[in-house]
Amino acid sequence: MDILRQKRLDALKKGQEQKREWLAIGHGTYTEVPGEKEFFQECKKSKKVVCHFYRESTFRCKIVDKHMNILANKHIETRFLKIDAEKSPFLTEKLKITVLPTLALILEGKTKDYVVGFGDLGGTDDFPTEMLEWRLGCGGVIDYSGNLSEPPVAGKPKANLLGLKSKKIIRGRDYDEDSDSDLD
Repeated sequence: MDILRQKRLDALKKGQEQKREWLAIGHGTYTEVPGEKEFFQECKKSKKVVCHFYRESTFRCKIVDKHMNILANKHIETRFLKIDAEKSPFLTEKLKITVLPTLALILEGKTKDYVVGFGDLGGTDDFPTEMLEWRLGCGGVIDYSGNLSEPPVAGKPKANLLGLKSKKIIRGRDYDEDSDSDLD
């Protein structure tokens, strides 16, 4: 029993040490890198990186920034960066980035996937952060705890203003009643 307890303690200590290392190199924050040289330096430090290629004048890039800030705080196992696409022409050409916003999903220094625009996020400006989190989980750059085979918004029942799913009954009313009486 003591051996098992010691193994658990060792695993917890190792996890805390890893967390401290990540925080020391900038994980847990959403950081702008000023140029291409700094981008490559940051990518060398971390195993998992999500980099938002943006342009200041593009409205949808600001939407992505909001979600990236939330996810950077939640997923400290991943480094969240942003870089101005106009100030990094070599990088945007090398990675074939033509649509903004674009997220490059980088694992162990290699770009493995891209999230281009909002098509993978429901095709709407008001997508929930959970949708981006799911998509990054599908790309393998965050430790996603949900079901990767289904987007988080799909399959949720539509709710009315009270948050309850309305149920149709044979009589055609939008609500169910406990009484069997037909008196109104």
